[in-house]
Amino acid sequence: MRPAVVGHVEWIEFVHVAHVPKPGEIVHADDRWETPGGGGAIAAVQLARLAGSSILFTALGDDDRGHRARDELEALGVHVECTFRPEPQRRCFVYIDDERERTITVLGDRMGAHGSDPLAWDELTGVDGLYFTAGDDEALRRTRAAGTLVATSRVFAQLVRAAVPIDAVVGSARDADERYVPGQMRPEPPLVVMTEGGHGGWWERAGAARRHFDAAPPPGDKVDAYGCGDSFAGGLTYGLGVGDGAEDAIDLAARCGAACMTGRGPYEGQLRTAR
Repeated sequence: MRPAVVGHVEWIEFVHVAHVPKPGEIVHADDRWETPGGGGAIAAVQLARLAGSSILFTALGDDDRGHRARDELEALGVHVECTFRPEPQRRCFVYIDDERERTITVLGDRMGAHGSDPLAWDELTGVDGLYFTAGDDEALRRTRAAGTLVATSRVFAQLVRAAVPIDAVVGSARDADERYVPGQMRPEPPLVVMTEGGHGGWWERAGAARRHFDAAPPPGDKVDAYGCGDSFAGGLTYGLGVGDGAEDAIDLAARCGAACMTGRGPYEGQLRTAR
């Protein structure tokens, strides 16, 4: 199975606190760390864990954080096809509290690859499963060379505008920015999957009744919720890319999301086999 992601990367600064501070309050962190993250990066690493390697098409800031992000993702098994833009790397500040929940502050605009960037776009022809989170319309059109194309509902307006046939749309039912509106995409995606955290989520085939799926139990103690949804998307892309039906692909995705919860940061706990 050859997987790919066309998406975004963020440089993440984590702090662990007892609780997210209220207005005017001072809290002290008992741990801090940094790593590349963002939906594109996390899904690409999850796909590399399952398939042995993956390729990520992206844009990064031409600064220390941008170059570190590329090097650290390469060390995690992802081949990074990127262009460096003359601007700071997008960053996020993430609180992890004692309930293991994450609270995120984003600094900077999302960066994605442009279809005109001099990247190895021909590599997409042999890709079995591809996940799209960011890029211009031309980059989105190029992703259709993959056998199976999954996209995040966070770019719903772009999916409607570009009218590229998508095999599956995935997102969080709890996030207003990831809301899926039936009937607006042309053509309508054959599969829509929306997650609801520990309550599982729902999925539906075009023209069929909506169905619920259960969350998978974490295979260990809960440590950190950051990256669970993106790991879910990576697992779904892998399952659909290898030809699994919707139920089996969603089951794998749920296990990927649950496993991510058991590690510090997005990568430590990620599922490493589809079995």
